[in-house]
Amino acid sequence: MSRKTIRIACLGTPSDYRACLVPLMIQKLGFQIDWVNPIRADLIIYGSFYDINAPRLRWLPRPWRQGAGKLIDAIETQLASRAIPPVTLFHTGENLRHNHIKADFAISHDLGIESENHIRLPYWMEMVDWSHEGLVGNTNPRYGQLLNLEQLQAPLGNQFLKKDQAAILISSHLREPRASCLAALQAHMQVDGVGPYFDSQIKDHHSSPFNKRDILQSYAFNLCPENGIHPGYVTEKIPEAFAAGCLPITFVDEAVSVDFNPKAFINLAPMAKNSFEELEQRLHSKALLEAYAQESLIVKEPTLQDLKKFLANVARSAI
Repeated sequence: MSRKTIRIACLGTPSDYRACLVPLMIQKLGFQIDWVNPIRADLIIYGSFYDINAPRLRWLPRPWRQGAGKLIDAIETQLASRAIPPVTLFHTGENLRHNHIKADFAISHDLGIESENHIRLPYWMEMVDWSHEGLVGNTNPRYGQLLNLEQLQAPLGNQFLKKDQAAILISSHLREPRASCLAALQAHMQVDGVGPYFDSQIKDHHSSPFNKRDILQSYAFNLCPENGIHPGYVTEKIPEAFAAGCLPITFVDEAVSVDFNPKAFINLAPMAKNSFEELEQRLHSKALLEAYAQESLIVKEPTLQDLKKFLANVARSAI
């Protein structure tokens, strides 16, 4: 049976988006993707970095914004003139709401959205090895390998207790809540820092001369707060720390329990109201640390089946 061709354009998506789950799943569903400019597209995928709201294009270096703004204006004008407009999909791995950009369909972190045109796909799932479901091709270059679900479903183990009781923070910034988390942890143990914030020679995470797994494996704890807090917003930080044999210390909304076992990591967010008073006991109680060692991070088996159904509907709508 011949494969149906779907013409897809991306606006504001990461540079490696073509190797992410959504395009890979569309191809697995039997569609051949023809990557085209937006004017010719059957489906336009808008990413987190396409901002139609003012101030526009603030994510770009200032000298580039005027030219990029003119290009976007031209594209939007031509799209509006089409007799049959393309189907649109907003896909964000950032802490943005599902309706941040008006689109026919949306993929986001948001919980509780009762719409067949939205699906929740937390960013950490992009980093999982899904070969057991027949999906291959996604990568996790910053970490060094894809996340193994069997490992995440097994207890952390007590190897982290045998390491020097120090923590590592891999970061490009110290915006809140990250700065407060670092200060709270430094009051009780050594916290080393690597990444662009600590080394001005590193331009960004993607050009870091190391992979996260190798760094994390040397530490008992990984300070890995989320960049922001919202119910459902969960990235790769917690499972990458766990997979490397660290006890994750994070700052995340308590709805994280939808994805992960809250007994498998330390969440600083509920402690903030008491100036992190509980943290000292958590870090220095042998019994509590041994209890963390017995917990697995993932209790419920995750699957891509709902994403498969959702994207089949998106693709059918576009051709």
